[in-house]
Amino acid sequence: MTPSNAQRTTNPSRRAAIAGLGLTDMGPVYGRSSASLAEEAVRRAAADAGLRLSEVDGLIVSNGVSGGVGLGLQRDLGLLDLRLLCEMQGFGSTAGSMVQYASMAVESGAAEVVACVFADAPLRPGRTAQDAYSRGGGGGRDASPPAGWGGLLAAAGVRGPNTMYALAARRHMERFGTTTEDLAAVAVAQRAWAAGNPLAQYRDPITVEDHHASRWIAEPFRKLDCCLVSNGGVAVIVTSAERAAALAHPPVHVLGWAQCHPGLSLDRNPDFGIVTGAARSGPAALSMAGVGLADVEVVELYDCYTFTVLVSLEDYGFCAKGEGGAFVSSGATAPGGSLKLNTGGGQLSAYYMWGMTPLSEAVIQVRGEGGDRQAHPHDLALVSGNGGVLDHHATLVLASGRP
Repeated sequence: MTPSNAQRTTNPSRRAAIAGLGLTDMGPVYGRSSASLAEEAVRRAAADAGLRLSEVDGLIVSNGVSGGVGLGLQRDLGLLDLRLLCEMQGFGSTAGSMVQYASMAVESGAAEVVACVFADAPLRPGRTAQDAYSRGGGGGRDASPPAGWGGLLAAAGVRGPNTMYALAARRHMERFGTTTEDLAAVAVAQRAWAAGNPLAQYRDPITVEDHHASRWIAEPFRKLDCCLVSNGGVAVIVTSAERAAALAHPPVHVLGWAQCHPGLSLDRNPDFGIVTGAARSGPAALSMAGVGLADVEVVELYDCYTFTVLVSLEDYGFCAKGEGGAFVSSGATAPGGSLKLNTGGGQLSAYYMWGMTPLSEAVIQVRGEGGDRQAHPHDLALVSGNGGVLDHHATLVLASGRP
């Protein structure tokens, strides 16, 4: 059932808010396990909120491709008598889902202070980013060969997310005339935003020509169409609006949430590459928040590929279906454009922490802590997560200054 305002608590002070944000160093952070990065992120998030770690009574954890982050994090953190403890996996949609469940726990009284954390450490010295990610779980040389239908796909060269997303992008291009230049516009705009993000792995500007000169990954994707690979961890602290108001930072209120899981993976269907679950989770989350698309001031979209940004813009309604290419090529999403999109550089230029990348940047923006990249105005943000190959979606609506 899609959540609605009527299903939420009538006591505004119990409404959920994000009170703390913890980020570790990002990128080639060697010599650290994903578990140690997760522990550091939670400790930083609690300190950022002005809370003692012992005040955390709920913990939701999520693994990246390298594994190692599990329920044992409770022991690593020294947390006792937790009222909520679980591990979640929806790939890139997990961050939004974690915040949703943490918010539901807070609003129902099942927990008071919930930490949500994701960490990953696939990078190793002497290995390329692509090889590190593949060996971490993407089907590289160290992985067992796929069997059954997966074996037939692999024999045809369709193996891993690069080729599957490339097929989705190609279908969109064939249907609507989307071009390589349109994809390049996404990468160029996000690199321009990354220039103002001190945590970004890549901050030097790029051009459309640079995009075209980067090597092929899986046609129509070049290297600059694909997200980074990063070691690091991100955590947020979710608590009640009342409690958050008395803490170290202004609360970031969780006004709305929704998920959509189309269930069409590997099925023949007319929507693959054309319509995603964001088309359903977006309106549902906005409806729950009691706001419209025109009220959104900051947009943080999951960007595992440039194409994911383009199709998500269409599905959320920022432009008409099939017009995403023209929209991004107009400069609308670059700094100074009409839409403040992926303001930290996203996963294409900043860091790849799955759905925690757009979530962390949204918290920074709503708080007004973006520095040189700060959007104005910034009171209402839409956050989108995408997992699998357009299989899982989660949407959050975050706001400042109001429960």
